[in-house]
Amino acid sequence: MGLNEDLGRRLRALRAEQDLSLSELSRRSRVGKGTLSELESGLRNPTLETLYALATALGQPLSAVISDPAPQGGPGSGADLPGVSGTAVTATLLERHEDAAAVTDVFRVIIRAGVTQESAAHVPGTGESLMVLTGTAVVGPPHDTRTVGPGESVQWGADVPHVYSALDVDVHGILFVRYPTAARRRKGSGPRRARPERGPAGQL
Repeated sequence: MGLNEDLGRRLRALRAEQDLSLSELSRRSRVGKGTLSELESGLRNPTLETLYALATALGQPLSAVISDPAPQGGPGSGADLPGVSGTAVTATLLERHEDAAAVTDVFRVIIRAGVTQESAAHVPGTGESLMVLTGTAVVGPPHDTRTVGPGESVQWGADVPHVYSALDVDVHGILFVRYPTAARRRKGSGPRRARPERGPAGQL
């Protein structure tokens, strides 16, 4: 089974688990019904933005769409998966860790210079942390972006719209995306106010 077929299988399974029609998932994600049908059939290469829209509409982390789930309470490797590209960002899943509180996806990312990627809000309570290896990145909510360079890290609330861009040259980095479990989200009162914080590498 090819990579697109694997992705289509996962999308169909996640949609079936929630008893959603193609039309309903299309409405929730704002992904065209024809596009969604082609993705589920393994006939279309998805963009990062499309996969995030579908994962968010399904209330799932991105890793649930692009890889098989890791064992409960343990890490899972995505090192053999190819990168998924969006307008500016290419992300390769390195690790997925799941416990009772949250799922954490770890990606190796490249942010291409000269273009900005806009990401819609993820599920409530989601947070992101970027550790920059090379280059200088501008990330976070559009009204409160932060500039972060090599050896530095920044974190922000990703349950609001946010952006990624690179100054001058491509940025290479490690992105951590932490999603609270459904039970934890139900205890919350809605999206957090995003306040990016910057610190030296290792202080994520």
